[in-house]
Amino acid sequence: MEKGQRVSESESFIQEVTEEVRRERLFGLMRRYGWIAIVVVLALVGGAAWNEWRKARDTAQAEALGNAMIAALEANDSAARVDALQAIELDTHGARITTGFMTASEMIAAGNSADAVTLLNQIAADGQADPIYRQMAGFKALLLQTDSLSAEERRLGFEGIAQTSAMLRLPAEEQLALIEIETGQTDAAIARLQALQSDAEVTAGLRQRASQLIVALNGTSGETGASGN
Repeated sequence: MEKGQRVSESESFIQEVTEEVRRERLFGLMRRYGWIAIVVVLALVGGAAWNEWRKARDTAQAEALGNAMIAALEANDSAARVDALQAIELDTHGARITTGFMTASEMIAAGNSADAVTLLNQIAADGQADPIYRQMAGFKALLLQTDSLSAEERRLGFEGIAQTSAMLRLPAEEQLALIEIETGQTDAAIARLQALQSDAEVTAGLRQRASQLIVALNGTSGETGASGN
């Protein structure tokens, strides 16, 4: 029994020493690398606080911009609304794009299409703007330049939009048909309008306009062949 007891006490002593060594190693590692855990915790807490602050800031900026736009649009006439919109302090790129479209609309209403075209072309050329906004700006600018651009220049512009913008493809095709009518390409215009009629994505309004134009050109409305002048 005594021998067995001594063996048991020896094993117990070894276990205690082993545990002590482990604890020393653990404390040593904590003293050496514990700052990493502290940094991680601080980063998590700081990141959460930063996100909340950023959300609050973005909300406040959006509300301030909305209030400023509403106040600007309450001016008595379009010219005054243009001045008010241009006076708004814009903190973000998105706000500049949004306000730019609104300002261009008010410029058009005020009869100042030249400045509206300049502003829209600036948006269209803005590499930081979302492609759809650039395409919308370019499309509207082309519509405003019927008298200042040649039919060929407008055709090239609308062809580019039709090829690159899913949202503006059909309106651009309609404009191309109108340019073909303008330049005496009646058969080509009828064929394009018939293709618009049968397009699965065409809106009811665009389909109706295409049908009316085909009839006016003495063509056959629908998906049948066209008869030109």
